[in-house]
Amino acid sequence: MGRSRGLEPPTSGTTNRRSNQLSYDRHTPLPDTVETVAKSAQEGPSSRQSRPVKAAVERREPVAQSIAQGKQKLRYRRGGARLFRALAAPTSPAIRFFMEGPGESSIELLRSRDGVRVIPSPKIEMVVKPGFLDPGHCAELIALIDADRRPSTLADYNGDELFRTSETCDLKRDDAAVQRLEDMLAEFTGIDPAHGEQLQGQRYEVGQEFKQHTDWFNPDGPDWNKFCSVAGQRTWTFMIYLNDVEAGGATRFKPVAKTIQPERGKILGWNNRKPDGSGNVNTMHHAMKVRKGVKYVITKWYRERPWG
Repeated sequence: MGRSRGLEPPTSGTTNRRSNQLSYDRHTPLPDTVETVAKSAQEGPSSRQSRPVKAAVERREPVAQSIAQGKQKLRYRRGGARLFRALAAPTSPAIRFFMEGPGESSIELLRSRDGVRVIPSPKIEMVVKPGFLDPGHCAELIALIDADRRPSTLADYNGDELFRTSETCDLKRDDAAVQRLEDMLAEFTGIDPAHGEQLQGQRYEVGQEFKQHTDWFNPDGPDWNKFCSVAGQRTWTFMIYLNDVEAGGATRFKPVAKTIQPERGKILGWNNRKPDGSGNVNTMHHAMKVRKGVKYVITKWYRERPWG
């Protein structure tokens, strides 16, 4: 497999300065008399004059014209600020296209979902939410996995026959339970469904595991062109545990010292990349051996470009 990106992008200082300027302009009255202009000119360039008035004094333009232009610019600024706030609101359907690309989610959007907990780490963007799927829905998906499972495979095979010992099922989108889950994931993640790979189910019996790996692909790996030439790199991973496991079966992220226990209906998601677009090695994770019982999970991967 490959590697992943992570880490929440830093807040833009430009955005903060722009917000401060909008606030300042909003509360700075525009002068409306010739006397005010003359007084402002006498006070010198260090006084808190509005830019339109300064320009009028320096160019000797008609004061009324300059004031009108200044008011019009202020209306544009206020309108732009309202549009930005509307688009950036977590509930806005436009957030994934305005704040992120269509193959992206964001930690801000996911944090706004009910019951979501952000895993506290500067090394990775990761969220978890218990009870994402109800027990009945989980049971339907388990039945589909059991009916059509096959041995799991690897990209960039490393010669270790025991590296991934689980079984896999490619879930068909035309099944009602699968389509229902696809709709739920689109709503939850904010990611354009066209960027999602086919949903995949995994089954782990006692002793089976998937050793430490990342979900993103190695650009220098032999299978890069095969798996990434069309849709590009993986962006986000979302994994759903379909049952409680009697013993073992946890997902361990050793680089960030986090271990997520399997719990029926729980969803786990993480950003596979760093802010510069490269894979985040801190997303290295291990599907640990099941010690007792059986483990079922659903995995959904998203891509930079539309899938298939």
